[in-house]
Amino acid sequence: MESPPSLGRGTLIAACLAICVAQIGIPLASPIIGEIQRDLGASAAALAWIPAAFILPTAILELNFGVLGDLFGRKRLLVLGGLLITAGCLVVATSGTLTQLIAGQVVAGLGAAAIFPSSLAVIVAGTPEPAARARALSYWAVSLAFGAMIAPLISGFTTEHADWHWAYVPLAVLGLVTTAISALRVTDSRRPDGRGLDWPGQITIAVSLLALLYAVIQGANDGYTAAHIVLAFVVALAAFVGFLVAERRSRVPMLRLELFRIPSFAAAAAIGLLAMFGFIGTAYALSIKLGPIYHLSPLQAALPFALIQAIPLLLTPVLPKLLQRVHPRSLLVGGLLSLAAGEIWMALLPGDATDLASMTGPILLLGAGFITMFSALTAVAVGAVDIRHAGMASAVASLVRETGQALGPAIVSAVALGTASSALGAKLDTAGLPAAALHTADAVNAQGGAIAVASADLGELSRTLVPLARQTLETSLDLGLYLCAGASLVAALIAVLALRHSAAADAPGGLGSEEAADASVVHADTATAATKAKALPGH
Repeated sequence: MESPPSLGRGTLIAACLAICVAQIGIPLASPIIGEIQRDLGASAAALAWIPAAFILPTAILELNFGVLGDLFGRKRLLVLGGLLITAGCLVVATSGTLTQLIAGQVVAGLGAAAIFPSSLAVIVAGTPEPAARARALSYWAVSLAFGAMIAPLISGFTTEHADWHWAYVPLAVLGLVTTAISALRVTDSRRPDGRGLDWPGQITIAVSLLALLYAVIQGANDGYTAAHIVLAFVVALAAFVGFLVAERRSRVPMLRLELFRIPSFAAAAAIGLLAMFGFIGTAYALSIKLGPIYHLSPLQAALPFALIQAIPLLLTPVLPKLLQRVHPRSLLVGGLLSLAAGEIWMALLPGDATDLASMTGPILLLGAGFITMFSALTAVAVGAVDIRHAGMASAVASLVRETGQALGPAIVSAVALGTASSALGAKLDTAGLPAAALHTADAVNAQGGAIAVASADLGELSRTLVPLARQTLETSLDLGLYLCAGASLVAALIAVLALRHSAAADAPGGLGSEEAADASVVHADTATAATKAKALPGH
């Protein structure tokens, strides 16, 4: 194994820039969902693929990208990640179809999947001293949060003055910049001893997640009893069983199943899945409301997301001290309750309350609740296990959280937008429309759902149809928000019941949350550290 290099300023700058650029890609589409829908005529189900296409590669491949970095060098992955982000953004920027857009999102997501573990690993490898590591990681975390905050402003401002495709050009340029800086300034590091790729596990979990998302999203359009949807659910289940078998037999498993025998760790995994589902599902519902339903300008739609992102950025320096003074379980429960309150408040707002002043209250609760929950959850997850498995625990917790954030838009879309289309169909039948007008409205609703009815230019008929479509969409999105709040409340209940004692007490030889959190970043293959907050709203 190579001796760890000291962390140079160039490596730190390159790592921070890389993580900032990778994070920008996640929330970039949120303020311009409405523009994309109107331009490409995307259905409600199709819109859910836009965020999922970027997140899925990260959820599926991040663990193995960490291994690749250990085997072949983290510098190469940082360079590759920047190039993939640039390539993916250029594909999106030139897209004329939703299929090309989603393909570009996948390519850019691959770049982010390479950057997230590699940018962290080059910092960890170059900072053997805990104090230096903590200081460097604080810069890394702030860079990540800054990228999340400026992303909606970039896309909102750009689309305000040009076609929405141009919103991806700045990120393409930044991808090239981070590629060049990484190639020129990063001091390479690797840790190949005992490392290996778990291809059976990688393939089976990828098939399972893809099949599950396809079934959830497409089922809203085609019906959940349709043969191909049922088959997709069966494939997802079978592949997941195959994944569990593969992990039991693997010499170098992606996921150590025995970790889930630790009650605190299993509870933390369930909490992460539910909390991220609720948080990202809420952000997705908000993006649908501001864009396709009320047609706010891209910059107006960007401001709420920028504010949600700004709160974690402001609180990032405070949270480490807070974690030293307050037990992570208490912070976790408080953060989850804050999330639930923000989600319920957002649902209770009047349908036309789209100005920033009206949404400031729930946005503050959502932003503060998220970063508090996220930081405390990571401390609980890695604090539940033995120090030897702290890196694996952090990476597994990341995989579970990312699965939750991929499912958030999919399930909210399926429940809320599917319900809206059915409810709108019933309203149209009783609206007293002439036969020709009713036929046109039913056709638009069948083709693209209630969102398409709210956005279609049908001349005089739109004066009747748009209010009906908005009413059903508002009611259905509120249902989705209540579902998100319910997930956050269930997560809080799990935290109260399952984490009554110190997380470290559940693991033989385990450490307290602070020591284990520090141990988690000693492992250069760790995909996430206690400071990582890349799952900020972008959907």
